[in-house]
Amino acid sequence: MTTNGTIKFFNHSRGFGFVAPDDGSKDVFIHATALEAAGIPSVDEGDKITFDVEDDARGRGKQATNVSMAQ
Repeated sequence: MTTNGTIKFFNHSRGFGFVAPDDGSKDVFIHATALEAAGIPSVDEGDKITFDVEDDARGRGKQATNVSMAQ
């Protein structure tokens, strides 16, 4: 299911951050590789995105995938 959200924090030097979903649910981890896969060069705090949520492969919680910039 596609979710809308806002970049809450993104550390460019470490390549990760968190997204605050618009529905008020728990923040979701976002990694630079998800942005690269979507062809998005960079995001900043406050940017609006759409994304899917899936379990992290290492079992550390939820992460954003299939990211795109919101229209």
